[in-house]
Amino acid sequence: MSSLTLSNITASYGKTPVVTGVSAAFAAGRLTVLAGPNGCGKSTLLRTIMGFLPDIRGDVSLDGQPVTKIGRRMLARRIAYLAQESSCPDYMTLGELVELGGYARYSLMGGPSDRDRQLFREALETVGLADKAHLPVNTLSGGQRQRAWIAMVLAQDTDIVLMDEPVNHLDVKYQYAVLSLVRALVRNHCKTVIMVLHDLNLAAAFADDIILMKAGRILASGPVPSTVTSENVARVFDLEAEVFPREGRLVFLPRLPSSEAASP
Repeated sequence: MSSLTLSNITASYGKTPVVTGVSAAFAAGRLTVLAGPNGCGKSTLLRTIMGFLPDIRGDVSLDGQPVTKIGRRMLARRIAYLAQESSCPDYMTLGELVELGGYARYSLMGGPSDRDRQLFREALETVGLADKAHLPVNTLSGGQRQRAWIAMVLAQDTDIVLMDEPVNHLDVKYQYAVLSLVRALVRNHCKTVIMVLHDLNLAAAFADDIILMKAGRILASGPVPSTVTSENVARVFDLEAEVFPREGRLVFLPRLPSSEAASP
């Protein structure tokens, strides 16, 4: 399994840094969630890992090698990235979408190998869409489309997977279904997953580790049970909340302002 580390990362879109002095090491074979207020730099950190930003200072290393020294094609064989918003042409079928996941492995003049095609079938079976490969992606339901994109990521067959809000726009049922699938990828396929989530209850239910960010910096990080605390939530979100165990996981319960609290 590959190891990924960030050392004193500062990243900007223009003159103003969005992420400042961030260092982190992501444990292999674990699900790490990046959480924090809107605009705190979570998505930027994922794009920084992929080298998508023009102005990056510090070091991103994969197995001790700077990612800047790894070619784009080779990087795609080692790290998969699922953006927050994904789209494809109306004519593209699910099978064709999943085949894109193997593109980095194809030879210059060749197409998918027998091994690639096996990976495509396994990816569709893993997300429960093996019988829908012939259907256009855009005719699938919201939950199915999100699983389709995860299948494409699986077909990329990388040790590390980056996901930016993979349950964005999904209702509660499909949020839990998709995150249960991701959790199974970590447990059964030994994937290292780094995911942006806004919902602390979802993070507490599915993540192994969590990194809490605010204003482009990391304020707290570590295993979920020791990091998702009332004190850390107050520091990061400026919000009073109770955090308590329930049925083997932590529950995050914000306190309503006194003016909004329900009358007895």
